[in-house]
Amino acid sequence: MALSRLIINGFRNLQAVDFEPNPGFNFIVGNNGSGKTSLLEAVYYLGHGRSFKSAVSQRIIHYEQPHFTLHARMNEQQHEWALGLQKTRQGDTTVKINGEDGNKIADLAQLLPMQIISPEGLSLLNGGPAFRRAFLDWGLFHHQTEFYACWARLRRLLKQRNAALQQSSQYAPLKIWDDELSPLAQQVSDWRRQYAEALRPNIEKSCRLFLPELEIQVSFHQGWDKDLAYAELLAQNFERDKNIGYTVSGPQKADFRFKANGLPVDDVLSRGQLKLMMCALRLAQGEHLTETKQRHCLFLLDDFASELDQHKQSLLAERLQHSASQVFITAISQDQLKQMPVAKGSLFELQQGELARLP
Repeated sequence: MALSRLIINGFRNLQAVDFEPNPGFNFIVGNNGSGKTSLLEAVYYLGHGRSFKSAVSQRIIHYEQPHFTLHARMNEQQHEWALGLQKTRQGDTTVKINGEDGNKIADLAQLLPMQIISPEGLSLLNGGPAFRRAFLDWGLFHHQTEFYACWARLRRLLKQRNAALQQSSQYAPLKIWDDELSPLAQQVSDWRRQYAEALRPNIEKSCRLFLPELEIQVSFHQGWDKDLAYAELLAQNFERDKNIGYTVSGPQKADFRFKANGLPVDDVLSRGQLKLMMCALRLAQGEHLTETKQRHCLFLLDDFASELDQHKQSLLAERLQHSASQVFITAISQDQLKQMPVAKGSLFELQQGELARLP
């Protein structure tokens, strides 16, 4: 999968960007504030329907515009797709695929699997369990056809159960929700566990390459006692859940945990080591998708050189090149890209929101 053309209008300080990315490496250089991260953010928004920096769309739309618009052409397995997304200040979203209306963000996400490696991405390791659940669920979204609908239904039922908890003095009225909720919770947890186990060899391989001085352990926790049936747990915990006001245990509390030499990684790893491990995880997940589904991720790397020495930069470059994926990389100057195979990609410069290809 590769973007063959990208048009960005009214997105942050990118007034009007129209360019043809290289199917391999794309290097974007520019001073701080020139719009480098905004360009990656626009690509990410096209594939996720949201930003990796801000949850408020009005902050993303250029202050002189009523909306932002993203257009792209994508090539995959001898097929070409025309993609479009527009977001207004009122929060309305329009998605078009091959000129047709009525599409959803999930349809774009299915077409554009992508991984982001950015300073904000360290939350995968030092943030809460929600970030690591999202990591697993991204993989399941692209590997298990039924996962998205099943997880959406599960979340809806949990919301309804939490509302019922605040109105019920006895457990009997909640059993209606629990009888439907329990098999869904078990299915989602089984999928997550299976995916985590399937991904483990790729993660261990990547971590050995980037962090050979550490022994990394990974483990999946489903969000409740694995030896207890979820339906039984919900019945036992009724009084506690009612007093607290929400369902305490379940797949909404699952976690994918990482340890280094037996200790939580965020306790023992430096910021540079955390970035290397984040790179290892993102690359491992992308490579697993390629191996199992014959689909390539699009990789977005913001501030590539930050906190990585030249040897680690070179290792990352080699792994990205081996992935045969399309890659977008930002840096302040060309000097920061010395460890990247610049000759095998295209170089662009951003100045005050305007993009130009460099020789």
